[in-house]
Amino acid sequence: MTDIKKYKLEDISVAIVDDHELVLEGFKSSIARSGLTDVTGFTTAKGLLNAIDSRHFDVYIIDVELPDMDTPALIDSIREKQPEARIVINTMHEEMWVVSKMTEKQVDGVIYKSGRLDQLLEAIMAVMEGRQYYCAKFKQAQKRLLLQNEVPTQRELQVLRAIACGYSTKEIAIMLYISENTVENHRKNLFRKLQAHNMAELIVKSIAAGYIVPEEIEAKT
Repeated sequence: MTDIKKYKLEDISVAIVDDHELVLEGFKSSIARSGLTDVTGFTTAKGLLNAIDSRHFDVYIIDVELPDMDTPALIDSIREKQPEARIVINTMHEEMWVVSKMTEKQVDGVIYKSGRLDQLLEAIMAVMEGRQYYCAKFKQAQKRLLLQNEVPTQRELQVLRAIACGYSTKEIAIMLYISENTVENHRKNLFRKLQAHNMAELIVKSIAAGYIVPEEIEAKT
């Protein structure tokens, strides 16, 4: 394992991706005052991916919701270009769908924007050492997730979001490249796992559990 003492803040390169420019600039400024000066900000996933074609960063700090790419897909793209990438998620979202997605992706760190700046610095130094850094709130949420007897799979969550948007079984099958029977099986599993008796109850319970957020539900045109 790498000795963290070999690293100094001024020697670490960091990429931050956040689609709010004011937040991004404030973030960069705060970090720079701590001695970490090699910080590059990006407001889009595409901007970051274009940049790492020509250079790699030691640590990637990523917001969980970006306008041009799903964060799990961005994580995969970064790791494809840089398998040893150290990825820290920095988000305001504490819902279970975030906990589930980031746990599945085995990111190196997770901190919340409501936390202190020193948590971010601790996370950076921890992942540089090769350790994971999950803030206390995220660890608590992970424990709650593990205590749940049955959690929807990623495919079931995809079906759930499509159902919430009003797509039919046939349309969902086409969208996800699966059979209609498979869609129906996922639908039945969702009703059972969420203990829902009708569609309205399924959606309400899904939102309450954090598996979908209202902004993800777009009416089918």
